[in-house]
Amino acid sequence: MTSAFRIDRVLADRPFAEACDPVLAVPDERRGLLAVAGRAVGPWPQPVAVYRTADLACVALARCRFPVHALAFHPDLPLLAIGTGSYDGGYFFEGELLLLDLESGAAVSLFEHWSGRQVLGLEWLDGRSLRLLLAPPDDWQDRAAWQEGHLAELHRDDWRAVAPASVPPAELAGPRLAVPRPDGAAAARLLLDGLHSGWAPRGPIGAVEELADGRLLLAMPEVAVECRAPSDTVAWSLRREGYGGEFAVAAGRRSVFVRGAEPPSVAEHSLTDGSLLARRGLPGRFTLLACSDDLPALVPFRYGDLRIRRGRLVYTTPHRRPSQSEQWLVAADPSQLPADDRPYRPSDRYRGCFPLSWDPAQTHRPGPGVELPDGSLVYAGTVHDGRGLQPGGSFVVRRGPADGTPRWVFRTDRPATALDLDVDRDAVHLAYDDGELVTLSATDGTVRRRGPLTVGRVSVVATALTVPGPGRLLLGTTDGRVLSCTT
Repeated sequence: MTSAFRIDRVLADRPFAEACDPVLAVPDERRGLLAVAGRAVGPWPQPVAVYRTADLACVALARCRFPVHALAFHPDLPLLAIGTGSYDGGYFFEGELLLLDLESGAAVSLFEHWSGRQVLGLEWLDGRSLRLLLAPPDDWQDRAAWQEGHLAELHRDDWRAVAPASVPPAELAGPRLAVPRPDGAAAARLLLDGLHSGWAPRGPIGAVEELADGRLLLAMPEVAVECRAPSDTVAWSLRREGYGGEFAVAAGRRSVFVRGAEPPSVAEHSLTDGSLLARRGLPGRFTLLACSDDLPALVPFRYGDLRIRRGRLVYTTPHRRPSQSEQWLVAADPSQLPADDRPYRPSDRYRGCFPLSWDPAQTHRPGPGVELPDGSLVYAGTVHDGRGLQPGGSFVVRRGPADGTPRWVFRTDRPATALDLDVDRDAVHLAYDDGELVTLSATDGTVRRRGPLTVGRVSVVATALTVPGPGRLLLGTTDGRVLSCTT
């Protein structure tokens, strides 16, 4: 078993890609470094990337749970202090104080309390002392908490030796004062423009596919479909404008279908130049999938729904099957529809397959999946728990076509973001939200290959995965790039 995937080419690359959409930039001129905090789209962590100003190479990357408000380089040590936080929608201003080690790339969270405090400003007074501007802990009967805050100072002899969760709430007490909440996005963009004019913010890749002529199709939150030429230039692009960011290439590879969100619709566009060929409205929300015959299908939208690509059947999961207490997997045969009824919308032709949860004591939420030649399904999912994802609560399972009996189950602690089968149909490739890539045997679920996905010195997270040919993977990432990999 090997431990790494080889990246042959990085597509849609650009300066400051790791920072996504910059909101704050702080230089360290003495060391020739630049820290850039970004805004991630969707459920992804907020990035803080550190670059060498000489060549703009990313040398360290931290991912934060909350939006970033403050950055400060230590005056002597290779450390970056990161202040984050947000209002929880009820009473509390939660947040973290992180220390990013620029040599090891490790980041530690210092606040002891689970909710922390929203950090609005940071300043190193000297090598031992860090000044913090903090929002009040809550706004309960304290509306001034939105304009005011507290000043606190932390003192440590060796900041590289500070342990996680070692700053108790008592150390964060300090005098009350007015604290501005400036927006640093404009200044950050101006600073980045001065270093390189070729950067541009991009969102996470939701889907990627390679055409026979080498062109790539991508979907992002702000772009319904982007077509990139083999030279890695943009051939044409469809802005979102209500589109849902899903596409399915039609049979013959001459057009692509795109789902519209508001109002619900599906549109067909030419693959030559992206021009609109046809559009029709839909009676509700649907998910767009590609079936095994290279023709698209419209599946009724469900929260956390199963997404089986290239299936001979069209699968979905209604909230409850009639006369059943548990949730079931249902399927429809698209061959029963007229050939010109494209995309498929077999909403009234579904039949029950088997319960979604093979363990009656658990509630399973399905994710991405594929159908194997024998009709069995391989898909990722999680075990629903009111406390959040628990250890071993993420799974990949292969279930038989007759009654759904698991043939094997592979468990991890992190949720999968994307899944696809190799062209020989005997290797399952998985991407996880911590940047790990895993290849499993489709026969018995054993691990063939696993390892982190890294570009240069920093890890990246894949949000879309497809197999364009033997021994190859295409991976779309949270920062809008596409990695062409050899397995």
